[in-house]
Amino acid sequence: MSEHALPGGPVLYNDAVVKKFVIACLFWAIAAFLVGVYIASELAWPQLNIAPYLNFGRLRPVHTSAAIFAFGGSALIGTSFYVVQRTCRARLWGGDALANFVFWGYQIFIVLAATSYLMGFSKSREYAEPEWHLDLLLVLVWVCYLLIYLGTLMRRAEPHIYVANWFYLSFIITIALLVIVNNLGIPISPYSAKSYSWFSGVQDAMVQWWYGHNAVGFFLTVPFLGMMYYFIPKAANRPIYSYRLSIVHFWALIFIYIWAGPHHLLWTALPDWTQTLGMAFSIMLWMPSWGGMINGLMTLSGAWDKLRTDPGLRFSVTAVGFYGMATFEGPAMSIRSVNALVHYSDWVIGHVHSGTLGWVAFIVFGALYYLVPNLWGRKGLYSVRLAAWHYWIATLGIVFYIASMWVAGLMEGLMWRAYDRFGFLKYSFVQVVVAEHPFMVLRMIGGVLFTIGAVLMIYNLWMTVNSPSTEAPRATPVAIGLPAGAVVAGE
Repeated sequence: MSEHALPGGPVLYNDAVVKKFVIACLFWAIAAFLVGVYIASELAWPQLNIAPYLNFGRLRPVHTSAAIFAFGGSALIGTSFYVVQRTCRARLWGGDALANFVFWGYQIFIVLAATSYLMGFSKSREYAEPEWHLDLLLVLVWVCYLLIYLGTLMRRAEPHIYVANWFYLSFIITIALLVIVNNLGIPISPYSAKSYSWFSGVQDAMVQWWYGHNAVGFFLTVPFLGMMYYFIPKAANRPIYSYRLSIVHFWALIFIYIWAGPHHLLWTALPDWTQTLGMAFSIMLWMPSWGGMINGLMTLSGAWDKLRTDPGLRFSVTAVGFYGMATFEGPAMSIRSVNALVHYSDWVIGHVHSGTLGWVAFIVFGALYYLVPNLWGRKGLYSVRLAAWHYWIATLGIVFYIASMWVAGLMEGLMWRAYDRFGFLKYSFVQVVVAEHPFMVLRMIGGVLFTIGAVLMIYNLWMTVNSPSTEAPRATPVAIGLPAGAVVAGE
């Protein structure tokens, strides 16, 4: 009997590795959110900066990497393995051992990277990257991930490649390119973690923000759109509103996004034409972004009533709304006059977190509420009411967070550009910091609320898996001719 299919029967999927990524995703969510709350508290009460390991400079990259690459990355790899098998009706290429290597290799990389940040080792860039020997481990894991995904697509039983796979595959390929180019460096010795960047000066800044903005685009946007294109139609039991729009959306997004990075370097030494190019492509980026948002929301045509009964779908649809808001705000902030006011201020922090909490985290929560009952063979969630509490507490937390940062950012920008009648700056830097203290406290409260919601979700999902009340009646494997523990097509 083939490990991939029963004779004349359904496909046997490898869902064990998907379960592992779901569990890792939940673990890293709490880790990332707790560290985020702590560093937010450090900004409100500086005495919480305890040298050397608990100061802001070392914990901030731990929080960033845990939220983006550990929590978000685990969710992406896990859901991509789930989606590609079902849309291709094929088991993961390469066997269970290779899939398990991707899981354990990626988790080991995350742990080693976080440890290196706490020890004070990084390349000292905006997106603090780990040292060169860890980069090599990541490249090896990522190449294996790409091979699994491509191999599964090539052995598919479906003639058509579903659009979600386009988004996932572009994420895998582009992130490989970004990491390799951005991390080009010369190690000072095989026995040292330190290396020198291949680039310097304004070229280094350009490469850094080519990487930085496209990491946002191809790690925090494109693959989560793939998640949207699979889990919203599945949860709503509706086809995509416009498959043609999804294809146009994909190619427009892929082409435009890669050019928008220079908008992070307005008013700097970067050549003026490059700044203008980045601004122009950023403004154009609004159109395909909203095309995807409209497609996701309109998929619910005729099924809006499901939002009352399906908490996972409620998270996913709200995430699409936050995506639309963040992708309008980003192009607006790339306009020179707006950028001059809000850049380097806390408005940017609010913008980033409206995207990461409202879009990324919420679309992941929606996928998890769908995945866990299906992966573990349960008839439904343990408590729909708990999921509703999670939704409202987390939403309130996001509102506290982004509203406080928007107000603080505008206040900072206006105070920084205020002059007295003699033409001198009216406010010192310390005065600005003191004025924003209440908003730092509100930001921390928003983070606490968001974390409480995540804890409720983890308890709810744990009980979904382990409570007798969620057990679904199942036919015995012998009765349907399948081996015990087999996972087959059709959920």
